[in-house]
Amino acid sequence: MSPRQRKVLEFVLDNLVWFMLLVVLAIFSATIPNYFQPGIFANVIEQSSVLGVMSIGLALVIIAGHMDLSVESVAALSAMATGILFASSGIGLGITLTPGWLVVPVSLVIGLAVGAVIGALNGYLVIKIKMNAFIVTLSSYIWVRGLVVASSGGRSAQNLAPDLRFLGIQRFLGIPLTAYIAILCFVGFSFMMAKTRFGRHLIMIGGNEAAAFRAGIKVDKVLMIAFVLSGAIAALAGWILAIRTSGATANLGTGLLFNAFAAVVIGGVSLKGGVGALPGVYAGVLLLSSINTAINLMGLPAHYTQVIHGLLVLAAVLLDTLKQTIRKRLA
Repeated sequence: MSPRQRKVLEFVLDNLVWFMLLVVLAIFSATIPNYFQPGIFANVIEQSSVLGVMSIGLALVIIAGHMDLSVESVAALSAMATGILFASSGIGLGITLTPGWLVVPVSLVIGLAVGAVIGALNGYLVIKIKMNAFIVTLSSYIWVRGLVVASSGGRSAQNLAPDLRFLGIQRFLGIPLTAYIAILCFVGFSFMMAKTRFGRHLIMIGGNEAAAFRAGIKVDKVLMIAFVLSGAIAALAGWILAIRTSGATANLGTGLLFNAFAAVVIGGVSLKGGVGALPGVYAGVLLLSSINTAINLMGLPAHYTQVIHGLLVLAAVLLDTLKQTIRKRLA
């Protein structure tokens, strides 16, 4: 194989999920009535905003060779905190700030702080106490969701402050501002992973933690930052979810964890660690959102979504194995 052919093959392997997305969109556009229109594509981007942001934090921890099952519950707690403090109906306290726009940064900081604290606790137990990340974050998934239910009493908070709802209602080029937040997150964290020392170190740790330590990388520090970021980013997803729904309920975001895992795996992140890129994760999120939209347009029962997502995850794992085999042959 010539160097040019090898370069082309490597490009295809690195961006396989984007090619899958284009093929799926082409098939849906050709076979489903009313699918090929700007409003549908804007809806796909809009529906992917919460899941997309949550998938970023999860991907960072998985690339580092660990696991974070708490992201869904952290998002729910952040949404509930936002709802209780700044919603005016139900259990909402209806806190107002002057000027009104201050509610946006204040609620965001509170939400991020909630997520960062839980992420730091997870990181401390995994890194310092040497507990298994799966068990630690599974425990957090349970107790944080319990905290959401306990803090709300099973009731809901609705009607967020107008300045918060503005972000969910206002559109630019037909797309809500919350979707642009998700896109900016992917651009920013993709740059971080590709161009900064932290991103390179995270990948090296996921590939071989012992070798990274011997190379002088501060493994514990990098991993702690990854867990804190995962918690804070999950909280950002919850904040966006609260804005989109204008409040919060005790079961808000249920099922997002499994969809986030599906997006991360489909996006090319290896569960073994050390392999993956955030642009691919975003393509995985868009792929899932495209399929959900197609199912809704065809009027199929909702359980078809779970079947297709499960098959996609299996296909992604098989493709990952195939890509590794091809790369070994090219080496």
